Amino acid sequence: MAQHTHHTAPTQFVDAAGIRFAYRRFGKSGGVPLVFNMHFTGTMDHWDPLVTDGLAATREVILFNNAGISNSSGEVPATFEEMGANSIAFIKALGLKQVDVLGFSIGGFVAQEITLQARELVRRLVLLGTGPRGGENMATLTPEAQLIFGARYEEPDHLWLKVFFTPSEVSQAAGRAYLKRFRTRVDNRDPEVNEKVAPAQIEAIGKWGVRREGAYEYLKTILQPTLVINGDNDVIIYSINSWILQQNIPNAQLIIYPDASHGSQYQYPQRFVRHVSDFLSE
Repeated sequence: MAQHTHHTAPTQFVDAAGIRFAYRRFGKSGGVPLVFNMHFTGTMDHWDPLVTDGLAATREVILFNNAGISNSSGEVPATFEEMGANSIAFIKALGLKQVDVLGFSIGGFVAQEITLQARELVRRLVLLGTGPRGGENMATLTPEAQLIFGARYEEPDHLWLKVFFTPSEVSQAAGRAYLKRFRTRVDNRDPEVNEKVAPAQIEAIGKWGVRREGAYEYLKTILQPTLVINGDNDVIIYSINSWILQQNIPNAQLIIYPDASHGSQYQYPQRFVRHVSDFLSE
C-alpha cells in the first residue's frame, strides 16, 4: 500500500453488519492505522490530498464511506450511535485490533461514538470542527449553515468555499486552492451522495444536538489522548464547542487556527499535518 497515494489508492470493499463498505488504504504500514470519518454529505473524495498524503507519509491512512454513503450499500442511519456501530463493524472487518480515529464535523460525532462503544479499539482521537452532544446551537443547523446550504451556487463546489472558509481574502484564496486539490483525483472517483443522505444526517444531528442537563458528562469517560482542532470562527459548528470538548475530555488539548472557519485543516494543511503527526507520534 505504500506505493499508493490519495489519487491512486484503489477503492476496495468489505462486508460487515450487512453492509458493503467502500474504502481505501494507503500510506506507511506497520503502525497503528488512522481511520478518517467524513463530514455532512461528503465522500472519500472530499478529503484534501495534502492532508491525507501528508499524514500517510508516516502512518497508514484508511478512508471509507459509511453505510448509505456513495458506493457503500445500506441506508444512512438516523442516529450517530448507529453510525458509530457501523464504523466499528467496518474496522473490525478489516481485522484491525487498534486504530487511531479522526472525525471531521459530524464525523467527529461518529468518532466519539466509536470511542464510547469500543474503547479498547481506539488508541488516540482527533476531533476537527465538531462538538459534544447537546452542544451550543447544535440542535439544528446554525443560522449561518442554513443560509449556506440553502443558497444556490454558480459552481456546485463553491458551496465549500462558504462552508469551510471565512470571507477574508486570504481564507477564500486558501479555499480556491483546496477546491483544485480535491478534484485532482480523476480515476475511480466516488459517486456523489444520493438525495436520501442529507435528510437522514440532519435527523441524526437533531437527536445528537438537543440540549439536556448533564449532556457533557459522557465526555469524562473518554480517556484516550485527544486532539481537538478548529478555526476561530467556525459558523457551521460554533468554535465554542471545541472548547467544551477540551474542557470535558480528561486528556484533551485544543488548537485554534486564526481567520479560519469549519475547514481550518484545509486552510492550513501543512500546519495541520505537522500538529496531528506530532500528536499521534507521542
